[in-house]
Amino acid sequence: MAGPHSAVVVEDDRDIRILISEILEQAGFTVHAAASGLEGIKLVTEHQPVVTTLDVSMPGMDGFETAKRIRAVSGTYIVMLTARADEIDTLQGLQSGADDYITKPFRPRELRARVEAMLRRPRAVAAGQPQAPSSAIQTAALDHEANGWLSHRGLRLHRDMRVTSVGDMELELTRSEFDILYEIMYAGRRVVSKRELVLALRGDEGHDYVSEHDTRTIEVHVANLRRKLGESAADPQWIETLRGVGYRLTAS
Repeated sequence: MAGPHSAVVVEDDRDIRILISEILEQAGFTVHAAASGLEGIKLVTEHQPVVTTLDVSMPGMDGFETAKRIRAVSGTYIVMLTARADEIDTLQGLQSGADDYITKPFRPRELRARVEAMLRRPRAVAAGQPQAPSSAIQTAALDHEANGWLSHRGLRLHRDMRVTSVGDMELELTRSEFDILYEIMYAGRRVVSKRELVLALRGDEGHDYVSEHDTRTIEVHVANLRRKLGESAADPQWIETLRGVGYRLTAS
């Protein structure tokens, strides 16, 4: 079964693979499981799942390389699972295209909550039915929006079509990167805090605790955005950092 009710689990440990599959099946997914990176890529290509869980430490092709290859063929949410909690591993995982990063051992309800939170993020909707932005980041200043497009200094983003471009070049962003850029562009010159961005991505109004790991994840996503935009934090063309506060668009 492909599409919004499909998930892929890539995990070389049989017991953990079964556990994750059961968690996702209980959440209503049809699960396709793989014991290796190559097999996982094949399943993702075939089923185009809405979410993929991916172990980092697999023999042969590791999770980082697998994530890069999956990201080249699918927009699936990628949740990386690992026993390595070092910051450099988190950074590498997110740079590989992952949307979230969970360290082992984890509680089943934690994984399910993370997946459900990602699925609550705003996504493309039918024409004529635009979604409202996250309540935490609403703004009345929409003079930079026209026909569904947000634009700033040659950078353009259309939320419903999930398209971002700079000049004539379309950017390939992960879902998290796209959503962060949308929130920053929608806010215009109003500063958007890292905490607001965490809550916007989480989409969980009933849980507003934000950890240092959560804010660090936002920093990594923004760094990846800047890399893809070709700008530096020291001399930004689009995203301006207010140290200790958050982000906003540069002046026009």
